[in-house]
Amino acid sequence: MNEINVQLLASPVNGSESNLRIAVSGHKTRSLFLINQNHLGSAMADLLRLLLRVSEKAANVARVCRREAPLFELLVQEKTGDDKNKKFVQDFKTLADVVIQEMIKHDVGAQFPQMKGFIQGEESNKFENGLGESVTVTVCGTEEETAALLATVLDGDTTAAALLGRAIHQDLEVVDEAAEGLELPLEPSDLGIWIDPIDATSQYIEGREEVAPLGGLCPSGLPCALVLIGAYLRASGEPVIGVINQPFARRDPLGHGWTGRHFWGVSSGTIKTSSLPRPPGRSTEEEELSVVLSSSEKQAVKDALAPLCAGRLTYVSGAGYKILCVILGLADMYVLSEGSTFKWDSCAPHAILRALGGGVVDLAECLKGGPLAELTYHQPRPGHQGAERWANNGGVVAYLDTKGLMRVIGALLGKI
Repeated sequence: MNEINVQLLASPVNGSESNLRIAVSGHKTRSLFLINQNHLGSAMADLLRLLLRVSEKAANVARVCRREAPLFELLVQEKTGDDKNKKFVQDFKTLADVVIQEMIKHDVGAQFPQMKGFIQGEESNKFENGLGESVTVTVCGTEEETAALLATVLDGDTTAAALLGRAIHQDLEVVDEAAEGLELPLEPSDLGIWIDPIDATSQYIEGREEVAPLGGLCPSGLPCALVLIGAYLRASGEPVIGVINQPFARRDPLGHGWTGRHFWGVSSGTIKTSSLPRPPGRSTEEEELSVVLSSSEKQAVKDALAPLCAGRLTYVSGAGYKILCVILGLADMYVLSEGSTFKWDSCAPHAILRALGGGVVDLAECLKGGPLAELTYHQPRPGHQGAERWANNGGVVAYLDTKGLMRVIGALLGKI
């Protein structure tokens, strides 16, 4: 009988892949096989590409809903109870929100079943139609089945339901060469996902199109409405992958509707890469800062920050869009003193900021004088229900440069 010995020898290749060398010895022969163990990096590259595709599908659904004015009037439902954002007198969800969220959950769960149960979003998928019937919105196996379900929400409007069903099941390709060649040392089963299907829903509902940019950013209107998809490590809550899609980035001057754009970033260990270059460096240690705020921010915060900004503060709609302004270098900081943003608002842009060397910190914790407290995404707040379980309760500061961040923290000490 031949004796067979098997040796498993792991060796790194190019710093990101591992290979498995199997040495097999027999009576008269000895062979060496090299098995490439790059399934980890390949799977995560597949996940990033999938998130880019579903973000584009989501953007397309958002545009379809805006194009159909009679349909859009049927889509608005007022949030109540635990789902209501305490910041607003009225807070709305739309069928577009729910459809986008459930589509992303469906598509990611289908390709990565090990992630099911860890894909969360802002919205409840319970929707009430005009007859007072409660309908659970899900993505079905076929376009026709999904359209039939949506028709029950849309009071029997089969034309509108078919339009949405087609958009949900449409297979869109996203060309992004940098994402195609990326391999990441992560395991899908180690990750969770936060989805904000349409951030700045109020701007999306209002639908203002002609808002003049100020310094390259839009203070309000459809460009502030974003699709946000962020992945985090289940064990630590660290944000590692972020995808932002801006469905209404540019208005076609010939009247052919809106076109969008997307951004992504990955921050995992020593790997920090993004679809965007880091904005040109400048000294935020002494120069005046550019800070974006909510118009409802506390007056004490505005007064404390005004001297750092030569008296000029910028007010912008949408938490995700405010952080995107920092990502794009249109602002140095985003400051919010209230606990009115949530994990789904910040996870995706936080990952992109980390890829560019910045971050998002808990303002209240930083004001205590300890080390910078980056937001995490894996644990709910004890003793709270509904959306409040996932609030960024201490407020946030999004930044690219730590020197500027420390100036902001210093200005706010003892003021709030």
